[in-house]
Amino acid sequence: MFSLKSKLITLLSGLLLMASPLAAQDSKAILDVLVLKGVLSSKEADSIKKEAKSSSPVYAVPGKKAVSKLSLGARIQMQYAALSTDIDGTNNDPVSTNHFFLRRVYLTTKASLGPDWSMNITYDPANQSFDKALISYKGDGFGVDVGLRKPDFGLEETTSSSSLKSIERTGVTRYFVESNNGRRLGAGSYRVGVFASGKSGNFVYGGAITNPERVGDPTSAGNSGNNNQAYWANAGFEGDHANGSYSFGAAIGILPDQGGKKVGAGDDLTAYSIYGDVSTGNFTVMGEYLAAKVEHGASATKDATPTGYWLQGSYKFSKTFEGVVRFSYLDTDGRGVKLSDGVRSAPAGNTNDKLTEYFVGGSWFIIGNDLKFQAGYVYGESKDGAASATTSGVRSQMQINF
Repeated sequence: MFSLKSKLITLLSGLLLMASPLAAQDSKAILDVLVLKGVLSSKEADSIKKEAKSSSPVYAVPGKKAVSKLSLGARIQMQYAALSTDIDGTNNDPVSTNHFFLRRVYLTTKASLGPDWSMNITYDPANQSFDKALISYKGDGFGVDVGLRKPDFGLEETTSSSSLKSIERTGVTRYFVESNNGRRLGAGSYRVGVFASGKSGNFVYGGAITNPERVGDPTSAGNSGNNNQAYWANAGFEGDHANGSYSFGAAIGILPDQGGKKVGAGDDLTAYSIYGDVSTGNFTVMGEYLAAKVEHGASATKDATPTGYWLQGSYKFSKTFEGVVRFSYLDTDGRGVKLSDGVRSAPAGNTNDKLTEYFVGGSWFIIGNDLKFQAGYVYGESKDGAASATTSGVRSQMQINF
């Protein structure tokens, strides 16, 4: 037979497990009173609180649907950029950038349907675009996503924007993955398709079949210029060592009809990546080499084989401050690049063949990565023989993320 006290403890435990956060606060107050009155011991009350806290509550079961968990998230990034461009040999320099702006405003809804199936919808009103729109299955060491996301191509590109130590991605990454404008390649970033990934021990792998084009309109039915699917594959190793972690591997993307100076003209594009990321203690170094084969990428009669690499080192001086330095170099092999193609927010300048970029800065973690301030100095130079253009200035960002 259970004693009255045992029944009371069982009842209170059940109530706390079912309680909303507000109701749980009220239940804590009740527990404190019961301890004060001598009905429960402090140890018994703490045990009830721990049991309630460690349990996985059902947040919502709307309309008796099979929703086992529902969560909301958001991110706001506000930036300030002050960058000026100087074109060598001319007094007709473009107007400088000196502006505050919202970089990202993400609103996220996630729902789980049992232990294996879930969905994620993330929308950015600032850019009027989706970051994710997925139906996901996660099994034992293997998962499949169906919908809109980035394929696993480009170390920096697939790093969350909330965790970029240099505020913005390098000129090399931007040139390879952002939309084809006759110079950039569009060989990465958002696609609609089916994505698979897995892990066996320290070996990681993945692949995807997607529409070939970088997403502009995710609801589009397509056209004759993009009816051939793109294929992606990646493999590598990741894990921990005595004083840190490591990750390295390679990836490939085969994109029909995405080459040339204008997509959809029957010219193909193949892109390659080799990457590495190693941390030891407070020091982290990461980098990537990117290359591509672009049919008729330089002109109507000449292919292009752009290549580029970037290296980044960071050091955490304390729990609240981390410094970072980064270097990137791009050779477009005659396809051409403007400063604005690689250095975000920079005035455009003229079209040259090569681009070099430097960044030196740091992050102040006010409340971990969820509330932080970042700032740094940016310098970029594009060259083509004797012709050159440079841009320089500061960039800063305030982020809140939950």
